[in-house]
Amino acid sequence: MLMDPSHKKSITVEEEANLKDALKRCSPKTVEAALNYRKTGDSAQVPGIIIGIIERFLEPDIRPRLQNASNDIRILEDLGVDSLTMVEVVMLVEETLDISINNDELRDLRTLGDIKTFIDCKLRGVPLPAKPQYVTVEEIDTLMPHGQPFIFLQEAAVAPTESRGFYQIAGDEFFLEGHFKHNPVFPASIMLEALGQLAVLHLLKVGHPDLTAPVDSSKILFSSCDGVRCHRICKPGDRLTLTVKPKRIKHPVAAFEGSITCGTEKVAFAEEISLRFDVQAEQADPSTATASGESDRESDI
Repeated sequence: MLMDPSHKKSITVEEEANLKDALKRCSPKTVEAALNYRKTGDSAQVPGIIIGIIERFLEPDIRPRLQNASNDIRILEDLGVDSLTMVEVVMLVEETLDISINNDELRDLRTLGDIKTFIDCKLRGVPLPAKPQYVTVEEIDTLMPHGQPFIFLQEAAVAPTESRGFYQIAGDEFFLEGHFKHNPVFPASIMLEALGQLAVLHLLKVGHPDLTAPVDSSKILFSSCDGVRCHRICKPGDRLTLTVKPKRIKHPVAAFEGSITCGTEKVAFAEEISLRFDVQAEQADPSTATASGESDRESDI
């Protein structure tokens, strides 16, 4: 982020004292960043301020999770910040950054990245990006042509430009018994399968403006995968973040770029994952068919 001169303004001695008092349970680094922002308008300070304020409301044993945390870390599930605590976080953010936030605007803030993006757009006065559709594991199980135990998505957030999915390696997956003996390692081939499944979910939930009908879930097949690189071994306990970005979608072929991370570490990358698919056949209107049939019989008479 760059400095935004519109936010540059003087801060009185009283305002500075009030700000320090409000942030007294935050780290000195957070207080310094907040004062710097209020005096200069340097929005590069904002991500650190947000992290520092969230940290202030976390239990001591949870706080280390914010160190070098990725934007995909979940506010409720990973940090234990419930809705009431989230309101307290927002109130302190409002006071610190001198902005106003409506409670309704908080509903779709699920990750640290969501909060950073929201605050950045709020400060710059620009519209928020299109809201992703959050897909639960129950909906994934219903939508996907795959079935358990061969689904490697536990939740997802899908949007036209990018879809993200998540998978926590439990350690009791059937294939880990032999991959490898006494040293369970999540197979790279399964990682690519998971990226392909996320691409399938993207097609089913988002589709594409040029498609004439919804995608048929029973007619999607993996076609090819190019430019694959693996960077890290993943083991039980790791939570994988999968990302696919559509490159080309034109019936009957869809191509995506895919990547996987674990926290802030790169796990795998695929330059192109290709799927072949078909769209749902048009359903004839029963009322039209009946009327047509009656007309035919009358003409025969």
